[in-house]
Amino acid sequence: MTKPLLHFTHGNSYPSGSYVKLLEDLGRDYEVRVTPMLGHDPRFPVGDNWHTLVDELIAQLERYDGPAILVGHSLGGVVSMLAAWRRPELARCVVMLDSPVVAGWRALVWRLAKAFGLGRRLSPGSVAERRRTTWPSREAAFDHFHAKPLFRAWAPGTLEDYLQHGLKPHPDGVQLRFSREIEADIYATLPHDMGRVLRQPFPVPVGLIAGTESEELRQAGMGATRKLVGRNLVMIEGSHMYPMESPQMTAQLTREMVRRLLARDGGHPAGMAGRKGGGDHAPVFA
Repeated sequence: MTKPLLHFTHGNSYPSGSYVKLLEDLGRDYEVRVTPMLGHDPRFPVGDNWHTLVDELIAQLERYDGPAILVGHSLGGVVSMLAAWRRPELARCVVMLDSPVVAGWRALVWRLAKAFGLGRRLSPGSVAERRRTTWPSREAAFDHFHAKPLFRAWAPGTLEDYLQHGLKPHPDGVQLRFSREIEADIYATLPHDMGRVLRQPFPVPVGLIAGTESEELRQAGMGATRKLVGRNLVMIEGSHMYPMESPQMTAQLTREMVRRLLARDGGHPAGMAGRKGGGDHAPVFA
């Protein structure tokens, strides 16, 4: 029997290839397809409230024969949720991996900040704009990232996966594939209009797996997110980057969440969601 189709979308600045260990584990039970790098297709330039990024994901999902299980980390979880809200016939369920919903007074403050041109200054975009992007060799890049506590906390081999899929040749050595300008644009245009999805029951089952030490969830607040997912919330030990820190546990909790969401929705026969041919969203681990 054909495996159920699962579409994964990455976090900001981390191409989907960076998640190889998580995706290979999920690939035991699902036919995994990915969005390689949001925002880099010139047909879908980054726009305010991420509407064009949602368009980009929807364009990929429309190529499948049926609805897919949507899983996304951070940025990818929000974009997956918004795609399912706009086009629920394309999604069986949504699993957000540490993807907070910004609504209420926080969204209002953020909307005003963007209106006054402070989006980059008040978001991680200001850091992204200054990010180092080139190194004389892959080994030098490894030393650069491994010196940072964020990356030292990752599971063995995961930093190598990030460098394998996140670097490209450069005349001076190697360079990040994910544009720092696009990364900054994504941060600066974080949606202030997500509250609209809370006005009525969400059209497909949606759940959240949250990191116990996630600073991003703490800053965004959990009120709106809890209203969206209800009881479909589980915690995992780790930071916002727990898919890199604990890829196998993340895969296990994702499988459990998918089963829970589809059971709540009456369930779907395994293999119901088919696919059309490859394209640029082919498996990163093929």
